[in-house]
Amino acid sequence: MKASIFDVAKRAGLSVVTVSRVLNGAGTVREKNRQKIMEAIKELDYRPSAAARSLARGKTGIIGLILTTLQDSFFDAVVKEINEALALHGYYLAVSVTREFGSDEAHYLIQEDRVDGLILLSPLEEGRLVSELKKRNIPYVIIDNQLPENTASSIAVDNYRGGYEAASHLLSLGHRNIAHLCGPELFLSTRERRSGFLDALKEAGMEPFAVEQGDYDIEFGYETARKWLADGTLPTAVFAGDDYIAIGFMNALMEAGVRVPEQLSVVGYDDQDIASRLRPFLTTVRQPSERIGLAAADMLLRKIDGKTKRSAGLKLKPELIIRQSTAARGEAN
Repeated sequence: MKASIFDVAKRAGLSVVTVSRVLNGAGTVREKNRQKIMEAIKELDYRPSAAARSLARGKTGIIGLILTTLQDSFFDAVVKEINEALALHGYYLAVSVTREFGSDEAHYLIQEDRVDGLILLSPLEEGRLVSELKKRNIPYVIIDNQLPENTASSIAVDNYRGGYEAASHLLSLGHRNIAHLCGPELFLSTRERRSGFLDALKEAGMEPFAVEQGDYDIEFGYETARKWLADGTLPTAVFAGDDYIAIGFMNALMEAGVRVPEQLSVVGYDDQDIASRLRPFLTTVRQPSERIGLAAADMLLRKIDGKTKRSAGLKLKPELIIRQSTAARGEAN
């Protein structure tokens, strides 16, 4: 039998009114009581009636999410958290995987009041989408914004710090010939990670071995390593702009008999699932997918309910995860 709001109240030991306030995002509930209710909701697998709540709100009960790919474990984890957070508030998530639009028409999720709000995940056409959302007065949140003017409505990771910590880690291991393989220039995250990397080297009085730019994919890392191998010159360490670039780079080294980390250390970015499954396990910079997803859902719900008069973006800290692909220069060579 499906659990009801009364079952949740009974399990939490609180009133139905208090449960209702939590479900509606009221800020007047004590944190201790809110946690009790959230635990009861999970234990009972309670789902509010989306139809009833949508009717009461006079809205669609649907939140849209536009992203460029789901073939990415980081994106997948973020979407999962968003979906679960919105479900607890009686919303359905409509996901659109779109690389580009190719016409002057608005995206179908934006047309005809199909959604109550929209989340953009690392959008390629951010300016155009935001302009359309503002014109139609649709609440929105951007995850990993590309344009500085949209920072106030964004959930982002401190990519500068991530690049800085990656370089600092390699420097602490005694590496002096360090290269960086970065993604496309159009991404703000690319520019920030590179800037953090370069500043860490500058503070140490060093120049990078090389800074190469390409796509966030395995092929770019693989072809760069092949080129350096053919030229007979390699750095002692590489900071890759994402894990796929790092994996491609290591694949080429493995084919050539160059050992990681004994002969060359590698750091990635994102902490994709594959980073801890291939040998050697990849040292990488983890983005907090759970916190990103929850923060995006919370910010959007507050906008929809009119509880955010002035937008304020959120920047989260990344975390350096040290595994097997990096080693001290003196010990490894």
